[in-house]
Amino acid sequence: MQPGLGRGINFGNALDALPGGPRLPLDERYFDEVASAGFDTVRLPVRWSAHAGTTAPYTIDPAFLARVDAGVRAALDRGLNAVVNVHHYQEMSTAPDAHLPRFLALWRQIAAHYAGRFGQLSFELLNEPGGRLTASRWNTVLAQALAAVRASDPERTVVIGPAEHNDPRALPALAVPDDAHLVASFHYYAPFGFTHQGAGWVPGAEGWLGRSWGGAADEDAVRADLARAAAWGREHGLPLFVGEFGAFQAAATDSRERWTAFVRAEAEALGMSWAYWEFGTDFGAFDPARGVWREPLRRALLGGAPPAP
Repeated sequence: MQPGLGRGINFGNALDALPGGPRLPLDERYFDEVASAGFDTVRLPVRWSAHAGTTAPYTIDPAFLARVDAGVRAALDRGLNAVVNVHHYQEMSTAPDAHLPRFLALWRQIAAHYAGRFGQLSFELLNEPGGRLTASRWNTVLAQALAAVRASDPERTVVIGPAEHNDPRALPALAVPDDAHLVASFHYYAPFGFTHQGAGWVPGAEGWLGRSWGGAADEDAVRADLARAAAWGREHGLPLFVGEFGAFQAAATDSRERWTAFVRAEAEALGMSWAYWEFGTDFGAFDPARGVWREPLRRALLGGAPPAP
């Protein structure tokens, strides 16, 4: 595996929570749980756009920046890597031209704030670009955002991913900048009808309830998807990071365990690092109410054979 990131988990719905959605307190004991379980990395999705000015110079709220700092330090103090991204900036997908100056200003501020500090911290430029941020438009914006980072932080590891919501099938359209400190990422939620069954924000997801996963055909589909991504990574000489993968809580536990274990094992066999989505809400591998790991998912991610289909 890529030693810089290894096995990770997302602290989703903590610094990126949407109004009315699930929330995870950014509690230091959760970082203890992640470190003691054997993970290497915490990915910290951050909704910067909800905590910055809407007119130039688009200043990030210092109190919010201090919250992000606390999360980064909590990870690094426990020997974990941290990945900080720009998450849930939907306007970049719906109106990229209007929001580009603000997006670049955010990255200039973030990069300058962390420049020269925290070598185990990586930046991820934008979570799941899509919509009007087409592949060609995203390639241009990505290069601009990378330049904004490099102006003050020339050697920071930067995670880049393709358009179409970081779909691995969009990797061939990703223009990779000439930069020695890049990691390529994609998200894996296939088959979507299994991983998102019952997810209230997905139209039609109630109709997928009861779908299971397992068997040779299902496994072959995952193998093929990940093998294509791995071949692209080899072609471009880039380490690959499966920045998100997971199955919603409405899926049957045994199928969630089988799918999670299989995706994780295939990714590792192909030399990819990964981060499970997510720690403790509606995809969660950890149960905050009981203060324990959900053992089938912990086992799927960190060891132990999945149940037979």
